[in-house]
Amino acid sequence: MSVVNSHTEAVEPNLIDYDALLSTFSWNEAYKDFDGLPNGGGLNIAHEAIDRHAAGLLKDHVAIRWIRKDRAAKDFTYHDLYELSNRFANVISRLGVGKGDTVFTLTGRIPELYVTAFGTLKRTAIFCPLFSVFGPQPIYERLSRGEAKILVTTLDLFTKKIKPVIERLPALQYVLITDTESHADKKVLSLPLLMAKESSTFTIPPTQKEDPALLHFTSGTTGMPKGALHVHGAVLTHMITGKLVLDFHPDDIYWCTADPGWVTGTSYGIIAPLVNGVTNIVDEAEFDAARWYSILQDHKINIWYTAPTAIRRLMRMNIDPAKQYNLEHLRLILSVGEPLHADAVHWGEDTFGVPILDNWWQTETGGIMISNYRNMPVRPGSMGKPLPGIEAAIAEISADSLSIITEPEKSGQLVLKRGWPSMFKTYLHEEERYQKCFRGEWYVTGDLARRDKEGYYWFVGRADDIIKTSGHMVGPFEVESTLMEHPAVAEAAVIGKPEPTIGEMVKAFVVLKPGNAPGEQLEMDIIAHGRKKLGPAVAPKEIDFVDSLPKTRSGKILRRLLKARELGLQEGDLSTLEQP
Repeated sequence: MSVVNSHTEAVEPNLIDYDALLSTFSWNEAYKDFDGLPNGGGLNIAHEAIDRHAAGLLKDHVAIRWIRKDRAAKDFTYHDLYELSNRFANVISRLGVGKGDTVFTLTGRIPELYVTAFGTLKRTAIFCPLFSVFGPQPIYERLSRGEAKILVTTLDLFTKKIKPVIERLPALQYVLITDTESHADKKVLSLPLLMAKESSTFTIPPTQKEDPALLHFTSGTTGMPKGALHVHGAVLTHMITGKLVLDFHPDDIYWCTADPGWVTGTSYGIIAPLVNGVTNIVDEAEFDAARWYSILQDHKINIWYTAPTAIRRLMRMNIDPAKQYNLEHLRLILSVGEPLHADAVHWGEDTFGVPILDNWWQTETGGIMISNYRNMPVRPGSMGKPLPGIEAAIAEISADSLSIITEPEKSGQLVLKRGWPSMFKTYLHEEERYQKCFRGEWYVTGDLARRDKEGYYWFVGRADDIIKTSGHMVGPFEVESTLMEHPAVAEAAVIGKPEPTIGEMVKAFVVLKPGNAPGEQLEMDIIAHGRKKLGPAVAPKEIDFVDSLPKTRSGKILRRLLKARELGLQEGDLSTLEQP
């Protein structure tokens, strides 16, 4: 029996007429909704998300409500964040950080992470959050490629994950520890001590829309992590999607469960809610079904943005939230990370009185590109329709050409026309690789999709070997390189193996060096090595020992063939196989 959610009916959607807005929307006109920096100083994300609210009617409005692991809550108003981010901007200015330098975070979801984000953006430096579950090697690779000048982290994470690699990071000038009251040495400093000495006022330097602001790493299948660089102008996508997709209204309480170490947790767990002036819930703890439902109830959440992995876990729980919790304030649930199956959409409607709205985007797009909308009929299993201002298409692509597929229901490459504000501007230090993502005016997403007769898009599959596990993106090359550091491993290849609870699990195929015999003990030792280096979210959970790996004649590992054999699928074209 469907639950009736009276709060949903009482709030009119921001987006009333999709087709009308689609035909009239202009990004240039939308920029006029921002204040801009004083005296024509340009556009800065932190000013639009924090300072303009702190100087106006939202000064004392709660911007972030932080829920600690012990369930105690601490509120930060827009004025609180204004002063704290100013202090941090002054701290890093005194430490020599300038425009275009990179400031990284390696923390859990603690207030210092959010203060660092906005203080960095005020300084016109580049903010890059790292996922705290990563092991030392993935952290090193990102800090190194991102030329980190400052790292903000906790004492525990510093000891376990930064100390082992710090000597290999010559560009890293300072590590700021969030939970110590004294400096360890000239390089490892106490952030609270530094903050206490700085002024709570700061003047944001002139900032242009195309100035770099955000760095997010995304792993590919053929190389080390790619650093997708975004600019201050991306804030317009965050604002517009907040209004049209997340349907933010004044006094809304909003919760995005994604960690800021992933792009969703930054775009929609930090920037979008605050740009739109709503209260943003931040939970320090990891997934716990009863805790999550309690948060939805106790904090009267209106809008909840989460991942299919979490939804599937909740679906399997022996909990009836409609009977056990008061969720009458919840009017909108959204999901992102991987395709959301139709049964989950129906489960949401039966359980909460509202369907779960799926949407699609990428690290490279910086914000939601295709979505289901509150005012529009939901087609369970569909990605939805393009955001106003986004031109999407299905295309056939060859090495040097692209042709748009106009007939409905035909699968092809999902492509987007250049020009939206949050489109990434480059892969850090890899401009040639960046240019290969485009065919003329079209960005090639690497995903396969189809469009139906009514204009809804449907995800078909991935065009590469990226592994999606528990909402995380895992690149095989990164995992394989780490496995090969084990003294017994000669070669390794990894694939994503379907696993209902997490989407896919990472499975490795390992060729051993001579003198090593396969066995359960060695398998556990290699898995432990992977977990130590990569972290449990990225490391393989299963290993098969093999005599050789299938490769092309040019030496490239055929992961698709490994996956086909693992799942009993058709092996496809084997003409390039070295040893058919």
